[in-house]
Amino acid sequence: MDNIKIEERLDRIERLLISNKKVLTFDEVCDYTGLSRSYLYKLTSSGVIPHSKPNGKVIFFDKEKLNNWLLKNARKSADEIKEDALNFVIENKNT
Repeated sequence: MDNIKIEERLDRIERLLISNKKVLTFDEVCDYTGLSRSYLYKLTSSGVIPHSKPNGKVIFFDKEKLNNWLLKNARKSADEIKEDALNFVIENKNT
């Protein structure tokens, strides 16, 4: 096996291991979200992203809270907006 295939397999294995964890480290969150280290530091220092510092130094992230934070401010697709509009018209037809 050449080195590229080995690295690809290791990356897949690492992603699978991270996907099963409940608590992520700072570096794992960078890999998981694609955020740069400097931007993630900025988010944690300003208190924008939910995190824990149990010993005052090392930063940890609850994966469920992180996912909720990543998915906030969701934008509806055009199809979802059309469906909502249609449902509104149907529900308020006799009003």
